[in-house]
Amino acid sequence: NSIMSESNFFKKQTDSSRIKASIVSEYFPQYCRIIGRKHEPVMFRYIDLFSGPGIYEDGNVSTPIMLARNIAQDSFLKEKVQFVFNDLNYRDELKANFEAEFPNGTFPKKVYYTDKEVGGYEGIYRYLEKSTMEKDGRGKYWNEKPSLLFFDPFGYSGMRTVTLAEFLKNWGNEIFLFINTKRINPALENDKFEDLIRLWFPSRYDSLKVEVRKLRSVPERLEYILTSLREEFVELLKSRYVYCCAFRFQEEDSRTTSHYILHITKGQKGYELAKTVYNKYANEDLVLHNGSNTYTFDPKKCANDVTLFGDTHEAVEALKDLLCEEFKGKTMKTQDLFVGHQAKTKYCREHYTAAMRMAVKEGLATAEYTDGKNHKVSVLIAPTCIIHFN
Repeated sequence: NSIMSESNFFKKQTDSSRIKASIVSEYFPQYCRIIGRKHEPVMFRYIDLFSGPGIYEDGNVSTPIMLARNIAQDSFLKEKVQFVFNDLNYRDELKANFEAEFPNGTFPKKVYYTDKEVGGYEGIYRYLEKSTMEKDGRGKYWNEKPSLLFFDPFGYSGMRTVTLAEFLKNWGNEIFLFINTKRINPALENDKFEDLIRLWFPSRYDSLKVEVRKLRSVPERLEYILTSLREEFVELLKSRYVYCCAFRFQEEDSRTTSHYILHITKGQKGYELAKTVYNKYANEDLVLHNGSNTYTFDPKKCANDVTLFGDTHEAVEALKDLLCEEFKGKTMKTQDLFVGHQAKTKYCREHYTAAMRMAVKEGLATAEYTDGKNHKVSVLIAPTCIIHFN
């Protein structure tokens, strides 16, 4: 059965669960450093609403402990990060597992363990909606507790887009939202779930139901659902600067999509970082400006063999063609090209570097450096590297 019960979920860690935990655990420390370059806050918060026990029955660790290990290795972040863990069923187990590896006081900021039911306890929403913006000595407003929220509901209960939009209003706050497409897609067809799904799509539920039925293929439907969700955030935040990028997990035993992680941010830097981390763990090489294509992990290809990761020739080739067409006859700094262009595509920094190098190698572009140094590679994304497309 593709929809596992929660009690079975933590028996054995699947490849997909390991990748999911790795993405979030690798993202958060880098996110903190990016925020810290702009403003040093009182603390960085990691908020996990469905944190689980921290360790699977087979001994593998899940996100809370994997992430804490990464934070514990960084002396600056260790002092600054606060963990907020919530799980209705596993609070005590997580606390015991976490403190066995990180005794009380390992992290100076208090670690919170709660056992509230998301969807049944209003305090969670009030906590997420609370503003953490404060004025500094120069009169500028900063978020003193920039937070990454990891929201992984079993199914769809507890999701309130209005609350998540309020959370995102705080400068620097970001979300990783876990979306079980196996449940959302059928729930749109079933009126008894209407109240729950309306909380996801407060202004688009009615039109979404109609439009989704018109789409024949499941990938098209899923893409439409994700796009509609982004549009809800755009509307609620009254800003077109909402960047969403999905990472797709295929089923263990079929070609269908089992679930997505959707990263949501108002910042281009966060968007850029999410794509870079996704690219590291994707093992399907896809043209990323082709409709429903996105960073994808297929466990069937893996069988614990990670040699496939990072092989993105098809994606690079497609991006090279796109850049050559779009910038034909133009000359610019590679840094400017990347920053401006990546905000509109799913491609990451690595793709852009490789695509520009491929264009130069194939004689479709020329590149030169203005820093007088002898570089071993034809192109770097830097203000001192100029590219001209023929």
